[in-house]
Amino acid sequence: MSLGLYLHIPFCAHRCAYCDFNTYAGLESLIPAYGEALCREISLVAEAWRARPEPDPLQIDTVFFGGGTPSLLPVQLTGRILESIDREFRLEPGAEITLEANPGTVTRAGLSELRRAGINRLSIGAQSADPSILQLLERTHGFDEVEQAVRDARAVGFENINLDLILGVMTQSMDSWRASLDTALGLVPEHLSLYMLSVEEGTPLAARVNSGTLPMPDADLAADMYEAACEGLDAAGYFHYEISNWTRRGNPTTPGICPPGWACRHNLHYWRNEAYLGLGAGAHGSMAGWRYANVLAPQAFIQRLALADPDRFPFSPATVSRHPVDRETEMRETLLMGLRLLDEGVPDSSFRARFGAGAQDAFPEAIERATAAGLLEAQPHALRLTRRGWLLSNQVFVELV
Repeated sequence: MSLGLYLHIPFCAHRCAYCDFNTYAGLESLIPAYGEALCREISLVAEAWRARPEPDPLQIDTVFFGGGTPSLLPVQLTGRILESIDREFRLEPGAEITLEANPGTVTRAGLSELRRAGINRLSIGAQSADPSILQLLERTHGFDEVEQAVRDARAVGFENINLDLILGVMTQSMDSWRASLDTALGLVPEHLSLYMLSVEEGTPLAARVNSGTLPMPDADLAADMYEAACEGLDAAGYFHYEISNWTRRGNPTTPGICPPGWACRHNLHYWRNEAYLGLGAGAHGSMAGWRYANVLAPQAFIQRLALADPDRFPFSPATVSRHPVDRETEMRETLLMGLRLLDEGVPDSSFRARFGAGAQDAFPEAIERATAAGLLEAQPHALRLTRRGWLLSNQVFVELV
């Protein structure tokens, strides 16, 4: 059995103004102990799997170091974590192993060591090429550091690089957005992830909006920026395979991959609602008929791994919430997540093979309403969002919940 493994690294040198992820600044002294705890969690969860009656061999085909800022980990610790995964579960040959990195936290020497340790996909948080936007978001880097990170990564052998960009930022003009996109394209990344800014309560950005010192983002302008990105990236030879994600077309090193190009294989586990393990503070997982979440605080995570023995698979001593997933919920989640894949959609054949019925059989009224509204198209072999549905996908998802 092959599955993805997500590892949460909750440390940041600085917490950005818009961030509501499970991240902590100023706790870098905990990193060594946290790495040890993470290796122990890997071992305990694998041990619990092996204790199941007649377990299938479990192999990891994707690993994703997310955060936070995983590039703050010492390279030797990253290597030890990968060795633990391979020893306890076994990494498949050709496994996709991604590490998120903030510009300014990586060097050519460090990237070379990461590549030797097994990292083969780099995701760089560029966010914008406009200094004023970076300042507003409280990013601590300039785009020159993005460019340097990409040059260094290429020099040491990285052939799969993603750049993250944010659109719809208050004060961001269309010209600024186009310039950022064009500048990013000049680096010829294999993959681009473009996200609309969300103002989340409890963040410094939300506080400024609530106080009236910043306006809310302009939703219509953000939609225009998204449309401009769709057109510009298509012209530049990128394939729009998921609502927020594009891959450069053609990848001769991985023939037969679907979608084509350098699509993020790890995230495809999520979008196809497949099983994956989540380890680390605040990580979520979906495995063996359960959804679960780990304790948020890194200190609590370290303490739990030091004092307790494992529960049953897929849980670890760090797990603090869990709930079973019934058949109807799994069907609905498979439909909702699969619709994010714009070309693939929700194939009728795979849905029927998994559940013994088609999605239109399971949710006829909701699908009919979304189709009548022009947001969904029901084709003989798959359900897909329409072009209009790309921008109004949340409306489609609410209809189907």
